[in-house]
Amino acid sequence: MAEGAVVRTVGEVMSRSVVTALPAETVAEVSARMVAHGVGSVVVADGARPIGILTERDLLRFAASGGDPSGTKVAEWMTEEPATLGTDVSAADAFARLAEAGYRHFPVVEDGALVGIVSMRDLMKVASIEPVTHPGHIEAPKGLAGVIVAETEVGDVRGQEGFYHYRQYSAVDLAEKRSLEDVWHLLFQGELPTAEEREAFLAEIRANRTLPDAVRRELPAIAAAGDEFVPLDGLRTAISLLGASLDFKPSLDISAQELRDNAMQVCAVIPTILTALYRLRQGREVVEPHPTLGYAANYLYMLTGEEPGVDEARGVEQYLITTIDHGFNASTFTARVITSTGADLVAAVVGGIGALSGPLHGGAPSRALAMLDEIGSPENTEAWVRNAVENGDRIMGFGHRVYKTDDPRSVLLRSVAQRLGGDKAAFAVQVEKAVVDTLAELKPGRELYANVEFYAGVVMDRCGLPREMFTPTFASSRVIGWCANILEQAADNRIIRPSARYVGPPPPQPVPEP
Repeated sequence: MAEGAVVRTVGEVMSRSVVTALPAETVAEVSARMVAHGVGSVVVADGARPIGILTERDLLRFAASGGDPSGTKVAEWMTEEPATLGTDVSAADAFARLAEAGYRHFPVVEDGALVGIVSMRDLMKVASIEPVTHPGHIEAPKGLAGVIVAETEVGDVRGQEGFYHYRQYSAVDLAEKRSLEDVWHLLFQGELPTAEEREAFLAEIRANRTLPDAVRRELPAIAAAGDEFVPLDGLRTAISLLGASLDFKPSLDISAQELRDNAMQVCAVIPTILTALYRLRQGREVVEPHPTLGYAANYLYMLTGEEPGVDEARGVEQYLITTIDHGFNASTFTARVITSTGADLVAAVVGGIGALSGPLHGGAPSRALAMLDEIGSPENTEAWVRNAVENGDRIMGFGHRVYKTDDPRSVLLRSVAQRLGGDKAAFAVQVEKAVVDTLAELKPGRELYANVEFYAGVVMDRCGLPREMFTPTFASSRVIGWCANILEQAADNRIIRPSARYVGPPPPQPVPEP
């Protein structure tokens, strides 16, 4: 065949020198023959007709069984009635069938008689294989939009309705009526706590707020790293150290209770790490966790050094509750993918933090607040929006991948901002209406409404949180949702392994000499 010719059929590729065996021969005899000929399989034949195939995989199974190779017939361990190919089958079809079946070899027949054998290696060496879509594979849209990849009891988002829930309860109702610890218990334990369960759960959280000495010693160096303070960078570094210092084990190797205990430790200590890094970066003393304050109030206490007012603590708490979980977003999916490999809990949480750090996911409520600063006053809003749209700039705090109506989180936080009061809250309400109306005119049919970021920045600013801590505060609640998903994934696990379509130059091509 001329160099560079395209091989089109199995008959042109196959090896006609087939190593065969009789069904009555022993495993020892045939194994020795495979070694002598340097082949990975033998075809078991009855005359010219292939009746079975014995592969290296079969021999490994046999070895694991502990059987006697000298006293065991090949017929007992061969794959009977093996799949075969005709000589006229195209190389591309043969490649696809081998890939689909997960085999390395196919006997080749003509009129039922054995004439050769073809392997994946044969095809890859000499055939020009076009990209193949394997039967059973699903073509998914970019970004996996609308694709269901798992079943979950943690919660869901119904974007067309403007509704989301944690287990069987509206997330907004929970934020209005319950504490963050209650919601945390719901996601971890499957139900809202009784009064007795609540006290036990609070005690467990408080016991886990204190940092191990090994982590505490390194926080000053972590906080000082880099010209710019990026709290999420410091958080993922400190959390990695936490997992190492506490000797967290792969989720595959520990019990469900141990994994749940790991999750409680990580979730409880996140505020301690974040506030310590912030204060150290400012050259201030670290504030130790308060022995009695709830999650949100303690977070503000460790950040500012002062016990917060009831309204401020509740405002932050309601924000945290609204952001604990939000369907199979990028960070939650990342955490579940990592968990599916059997990795330890910290590895999955660090992966979630990495995904959340991207501005297209975690966003930046501070940017929405900066937009309000730039607009300055309500009468400037329409002109500012028109100019931004004409220049192709993003309108921070508006639009959402899922919601095509009001974001229920934004609606709740608007009411929280109004309850807290202040000029900025009133200004934000005026700006929201003007932006929505102007976008509806300039981008008809896009259904762009205020998202959680818009009022989140207003609420956190009003409650005394510095802007550089807005996204980290978001992370401190979302880690609870990640961990709920991690526990669920580990309880009924299968490694998440999708496929990709290769669209590069067709292989195999000759490798050029250096």
